[in-house]
Amino acid sequence: MTKSAIARLNDFGQSPWYDNLFRALLRDGGLARLVADDGIRGVTSNPTILDKAIAAGEGYDEQLVQCARDDASIEATYWTIVLDDIMAAADLLRPVHDATGGADGFVSVEVSPAIAHDTSTTCRDARTLFERVARPNVMIKIPATLEGLPAIEESIAAGMNINVTLIFSLARHDAVIEAYLRGLERLVESGGDPSRVSSVASFFVSRVDTETDRRLPEGHPLRGKAAVANAKLAYELFQARFAGERWDRLAAKGARLQRPLWASTSTKNPAYPSTMYVDELIGPNTVDTLAPASIEALHKGEGNQRANSVTEDVAGAHRLLDHLAAAGVDFDDVTDTLEREGVEAFADSYRNALATIEKRRADLNG
Repeated sequence: MTKSAIARLNDFGQSPWYDNLFRALLRDGGLARLVADDGIRGVTSNPTILDKAIAAGEGYDEQLVQCARDDASIEATYWTIVLDDIMAAADLLRPVHDATGGADGFVSVEVSPAIAHDTSTTCRDARTLFERVARPNVMIKIPATLEGLPAIEESIAAGMNINVTLIFSLARHDAVIEAYLRGLERLVESGGDPSRVSSVASFFVSRVDTETDRRLPEGHPLRGKAAVANAKLAYELFQARFAGERWDRLAAKGARLQRPLWASTSTKNPAYPSTMYVDELIGPNTVDTLAPASIEALHKGEGNQRANSVTEDVAGAHRLLDHLAAAGVDFDDVTDTLEREGVEAFADSYRNALATIEKRRADLNG
């Protein structure tokens, strides 16, 4: 049997994760097939996908009715539904987790996006979610806001698996790595086992081109170039920070790398190749979250997947960011804008999901 283009990513040292989770995918065997046939090694979830599935009546109606009978609040209903899906997916991926020695097979669930700027509540809710799911292969998603950084450190120090999301800039990626290292050091100091803790740093890709292109004239040669360059420099930073005496001391205790995870890798501009952000960011110790559109494109044999593409022409990536500045693009403002809009979009999706649950419950119990 010919190995799929998705499964081949594993051969290059990159773990493909599926950026999609809803109940029908679990019940009809769709996720199991992706794991078996395509080497999918993880899953991420978000409120937008859940919102659409609930609105369409895909697998949640019975539970919505029961939650209404139990007089559960709308927010409590949301978390009951979400965590049932997360636990089922974690159980499905547990064999992958075990087979990889705990290196992979993770399912990610995010804390409420409404608390992205509230450190103490993020710490509390991250612990609550981690304990409610009670699986070794669950990751709690915490946004890389300034307020999120101390919550990330605290959660790592407490021995939790953390998926740090909404990273756009190199400076923030550096701060995220620092929070991870400090958290591990505190964990070791308290007698904890760092080999039981995993983390990924979710660096967003395609949105960078969308915002940068908006600031460049039509037909400008730098359009469609910033996102890959930015991600390549993030990988260079990852390699630099996870080397040397500080990291060696932690690694000797069993600490794991905080792998860069490429998020938002489906192409937004139809003029760009469908697998551009997949093809150009392949490298060891990375994760790529694949949306359904990317899965479909790879199944069709599109793209040019190759080993170590993320390390190709890194010098050119540095020059490209210099050229953007010369073209009048304030790249710091690009990434600041994307973080602000990303937090707002995640919060909107969460509120929309709550509103959909409320409406669907009312319709079913009308």
